[in-house]
Amino acid sequence: MSKEDIPAFVQAVIETGCDICAVGYDGYVIGDADLPSAKRNEVQPILRRISRGYGERDHLRREIVLHLRSLGRFVENGAIH
Repeated sequence: MSKEDIPAFVQAVIETGCDICAVGYDGYVIGDADLPSAKRNEVQPILRRISRGYGERDHLRREIVLHLRSLGRFVENGAIH
């Protein structure tokens, strides 16, 4: 995955119905566990395809976090924004 792919990656995850948000400035989470079990079972293979399609992204964690924060998708001090 390259830096230029970050917006498309985030949008692809959002389109599955999963929440994706930064946690502070160091990480991010994809919230498929918040979905009802039937929807979660439907979405998990899609998330795996997205992950495989975009490839390795650990080296871009900070940039993904900053992008999510710019969209207002972050959790800080226990509060979702």
